Amino acid sequence: MQYARVYGAQTSLLSPYIVSVETDISRGLHSFTVVGLPDKAVEESRDRVAAAIKHSGFDSPKSRNQKIVISLAPADLKKEGPMFDLPIALSYLLAAGDIKFEPEEYLFVGELALDGTLRPVRGMLPLVAEALKQGKRGVFVPHENAREAALVGGIAIYAARSLQEVIAHINTKKKEGTQSKELLATPQTELTYNFGDSQFALEDIKGQESAKRAALIAAAGGHNLGLSGPPGTGKTMLARALASILPPLSFDEVLEVNSIHSVAGALRNELIVLPPFRSPHHTSSHVSIVGGGANPRPGEATLAHKGVLFLDEFPEFERRVIEALRQPLEDRVISVARAKGSALFPARFTLVAAMNPCPCGNWGHPTIPCICMPHALERYRRKISGPIADRIDLWSTMGPVELSTLGVHAKEGSETSVAREAVLAARRMQEERFEKKAKTNADMSARDLEKLVPLSQRVRTTIERAGERLQLSPRAFHRVIKVARTIADLEEARDVSEGHVLEALQYREKKQ
Repeated sequence: MQYARVYGAQTSLLSPYIVSVETDISRGLHSFTVVGLPDKAVEESRDRVAAAIKHSGFDSPKSRNQKIVISLAPADLKKEGPMFDLPIALSYLLAAGDIKFEPEEYLFVGELALDGTLRPVRGMLPLVAEALKQGKRGVFVPHENAREAALVGGIAIYAARSLQEVIAHINTKKKEGTQSKELLATPQTELTYNFGDSQFALEDIKGQESAKRAALIAAAGGHNLGLSGPPGTGKTMLARALASILPPLSFDEVLEVNSIHSVAGALRNELIVLPPFRSPHHTSSHVSIVGGGANPRPGEATLAHKGVLFLDEFPEFERRVIEALRQPLEDRVISVARAKGSALFPARFTLVAAMNPCPCGNWGHPTIPCICMPHALERYRRKISGPIADRIDLWSTMGPVELSTLGVHAKEGSETSVAREAVLAARRMQEERFEKKAKTNADMSARDLEKLVPLSQRVRTTIERAGERLQLSPRAFHRVIKVARTIADLEEARDVSEGHVLEALQYREKKQ
């Protein structure tokens, strides 16, 4: 009898795909079939769509003696989730002749409740970006997804609360006595940055000047930081304070980070405009940290992209989890290969690893003796392998805090604001060095170091002698130069001096 095609979309891994939703209606005994590799949620859309159409004032597909075939193309792409409910309903109504509109210029995304109301779906932001790329003029989305979708400019975003509202806007075939109710395009979302949301600030941490200096360097250059010290010395507070002095995300970074969180279902009511801070528990599984699974999904390392991944009680994580961080710490991506497909997840994060010096936490404490047996102490330290320790640029030990310093408040925001300005100034120097590319000193390759960080003969002699004495690997040798370049950036120095190198060497792991 009739045929119609409208367009929906979905994400597979982190990539968006436009999906054509085709409907064919022919005579015959009643049947309602969805083809095109649908999962269980897509197959169940038949019942949701039928009920939603009935409660929106049209005849239900189940009340007609006809054969209905819904095809989701491309057919070799696995269709997952309830986001095809809205395009399936509109495709059927268009094919049945109940409504009339031109579908080519629009994209429809949303889950339908039985009464026809639209429910929010995840992964909206990359879908809208793909619709703009494909030349679509507008996207119809659930009302709850409107602010997220409106981050993308250059395309009209129509926020609807029900199937009826969508039909009232697009339908050119009106019933007698009805009036069209056009939806207004949602204004583009404006980003607001609030630096006062952080619960911890540098001035809240008493003493620990060396550790705070290391955190400042890590924030300025995107370097990985290792913190060691007895319980209660401020390691967690310092990690959160480090996240608070990072520069805000640029607009492109906001789109990228929010797209990742949206696809993973981790995007809450507010959009992410500051670097994300992820702090998984040490009992977290390998898949939850690095991503993967039967159908590969991003893990905490990817959710921390452009932000901070804080691993408290670092040696208590599974050995497999710790060793899996080798690739993202080096290549800034996570490659996951499974029988059903492979994925490449971005993982450009700053690692902050916090640990106690021993299982009881008191090894090296000036007054409290350590009660750990030698073999337990050795086993605890062996959990952090050499390759992982080599990839952490800065190591800092946090000692006990004198109780007399607690409760003495510094001027609120003073230390944090000064550190934030210093980090911003250092990042501006790096932008000029890398010609506006989204890179930090920590991202420099060996070739970049040779080209962009020239060293005088005296400085090179100093670092080579220190490297031989400390038995630095080539990777550690290059990381010392990167840290020294960041220290020079904090001082707004054009060249790396001997003092910068010596300070960088102080933060290398101390062999015990």
